Amino acid sequence: QVQLVESGGGLVQFGGSLRLDCAASTNIFAIKTMGWYRQAPGKQRELVATITRDGSINYADSVKGRFTISRDNTKNTVYLQMNSLKPEDTAVYYCHAEIYVSVWDDYWGQGTQVTVSS
Repeated sequence: QVQLVESGGGLVQFGGSLRLDCAASTNIFAIKTMGWYRQAPGKQRELVATITRDGSINYADSVKGRFTISRDNTKNTVYLQMNSLKPEDTAVYYCHAEIYVSVWDDYWGQGTQVTVSS
């Protein structure tokens, strides 16, 4: 069974930094796009950043210049470096990946809480 395991969330002060990691379980034939989404209380889940297998990147306007997404294809892992954090970045962050096992499908992590205090 495919799993995406996230780590790295927590509480940080305004202007601080955090790094989120997401590792996909083994026995995965191929992974296409990986990314991060977030959901704040009372709001819909929104895209934060995505990265394709060949390294093409897309960021939400709200995080451009502050967040950096990267991936290590040899480890089936995607990272999100978050700098200059703001209280409005507070949310549950979810890892997402398009993974081929027997068919292409979407997989989500369990979510990790990021809280930025003012």
